[in-house]
Amino acid sequence: MAVQAHATAKYIRTSAQKAGLVLDLIRGRDVNAALATLRFARKGVARDIEKVLRSAIANAQQKEGFGGDVERLFVDACYANQGPSQKRIRPAPMGRAFRVVKRTAHLTVHVTERPSAVIAPSSGADGPKRARGAKPRPKAQAAGGARKKSTTGGARKTARKTTKRGKATASKE
Repeated sequence: MAVQAHATAKYIRTSAQKAGLVLDLIRGRDVNAALATLRFARKGVARDIEKVLRSAIANAQQKEGFGGDVERLFVDACYANQGPSQKRIRPAPMGRAFRVVKRTAHLTVHVTERPSAVIAPSSGADGPKRARGAKPRPKAQAAGGARKKSTTGGARKTARKTTKRGKATASKE
């Protein structure tokens, strides 16, 4: 069974929406590719997400049954939940006050180990498999080898022409 691990960072001083933009970049990627992406992301929250990802990798390494190869880990799920918001007051003109909401987020990253690739022995009688999406090969021709002629071969098509008054007439081309 594949090893699964996760890590969570709570009360990170950013909005969940901004963190979600960066988390969308790494979801489903291998951990090394995700770390490289976070290293060069131009968002401030990328540094916090990198810490959480490294923690999730370390948690996976400590689990019983881990194969020992970090290359096989990938980001299975990652999300940002909204944390508590701090309400502050900012002075405004004419004695008024504006409310400032300082948002926080809880960042969670799940990593999972990819199962090892098992190669099934092929009999070779069928030949090589075709690629996904490729058209099937034509079947072998009948014993006679004669091909069926098309029914439209050489026949002239008739086209309908419309007169000025809207009547349709048939004419040969």
